Amino acid sequence: MRNPGDWLDRVFDFFFKKHPIGYKKMHPIYLKYKELALYGLFGLGTFLIAIFTYALFTETFRWNILFANALSWTFATAFAFYTNRRYVFVSHATGVFAFFMQLWGFSVGRLVTLAIEEGMLYVFIEQMHLPNMTVKCCSQFIVVALNYVFSKLIIFRNQGGIAEDLDC
Repeated sequence: MRNPGDWLDRVFDFFFKKHPIGYKKMHPIYLKYKELALYGLFGLGTFLIAIFTYALFTETFRWNILFANALSWTFATAFAFYTNRRYVFVSHATGVFAFFMQLWGFSVGRLVTLAIEEGMLYVFIEQMHLPNMTVKCCSQFIVVALNYVFSKLIIFRNQGGIAEDLDC
């Protein structure tokens, strides 16, 4: 797969290259928010994976919601780590140790949001008997926002992320 950032650049150029004044004004804004746009794009992918697998496990297989959510989290987290590291935050950490340190930090951050989401599902579905998929979808918006904060500020930060702090 080509770098989605390059694809996004081509889309931006297609719409603005014909208008030099608009291009000159919009390009700095585009560059400032490009990372956020890519996170939104891949966040949508992660959201869809999480929702689809959760629905499959709970609605089709009738598994326990907390177990189904944890398993769904595994698929979504694997996709999110790969895409965030490669395309969104473009990690420059190299080496096996650096990779596993980022994976560890990413997983810990995601485990925190998994615990928050499990709590929300338990309270709103098990205790308050609200609709399963509605609660799951709403909880995903909170989780995606928290995951962005963890990834941006801690895991893949531009200067001295977890792996870079260890001078790998």
